Order: sequence, then structure tokens, then C-alpha cells
Amino acid sequence: MAEDARPRRTYYTIYAILMVGTYLTWQVAYFDLGLFNTVAALGIAAVKAVLVALFFMHLRDSPRLTSAVVIGSLFWLFILLALTMSDYLSRGWMTGG
Repeated sequence: MAEDARPRRTYYTIYAILMVGTYLTWQVAYFDLGLFNTVAALGIAAVKAVLVALFFMHLRDSPRLTSAVVIGSLFWLFILLALTMSDYLSRGWMTGG
């Protein structure tokens, strides 16, 4: 098995940051920020996802092709979300009754 180039301290540091992010997400749920509750929670989740991808999935040290695939898949995800939101926002909603 190949030896990892990073020291274990890096992984422990990233793990601690992820735990702090989890705690912050939990605390944001208790504050009334209005519409910004969702924005804050998704922002924290995005930072945590980037940390996991860069360090635990070794995307930081991977070849350029792997980075291109990740960027392409994120681009495709944003296209799908944009199409879904355009469909959702263009529908005429009827109230029941």
C-alpha cells in the first residue's frame, strides 16, 4: 500500500474543522435568521464538502483530469438545478379549495 505524503496531523486538523462546522450548523438551527438560516447552513455544508473533497478524497494532489471531471460534474449539477428552479418558478400555483 502506498504511503500517504501528508502527516496525520493534517487529517486530524481537517477532522476538527469538520466537527466545528457540524457544531456551527447545529447552532445556526437555533437562531432565527429568517431566510438566512438556509443560506448559512448551505454555506457551512459547502465549505465542509470542499474540505472533504480536497483532503480526504485527495483531490488536491490528483491529476488534472480528475479535477476536470469534478469541475464538469459540478457544472452539470448547476445546469440541472437551474433547469429545476426555472420549472418550479414558472409554474402557476393554484390554491386548494
